[in-house]
Amino acid sequence: MSLKAFHVVFVTASILLAFGFGAWSYSDYKDQGKTVDLIYAIGSALAGIALLVYFKFVLRKLKNISYL
Repeated sequence: MSLKAFHVVFVTASILLAFGFGAWSYSDYKDQGKTVDLIYAIGSALAGIALLVYFKFVLRKLKNISYL
């Protein structure tokens, strides 16, 4: 597995995990009203956005490397 293929798999899973945790935290915030859940939701959304930017950067940098 090449570096590019590893990044595609790992960063995609990380993005889904970050946004999924953010949605779960926001759902808990709506149910219970704890401020810490809102902070977790916002932090996870920001982490997901940062991972998307990183993913775009890596794909652009490694465009000449094959997935194998």
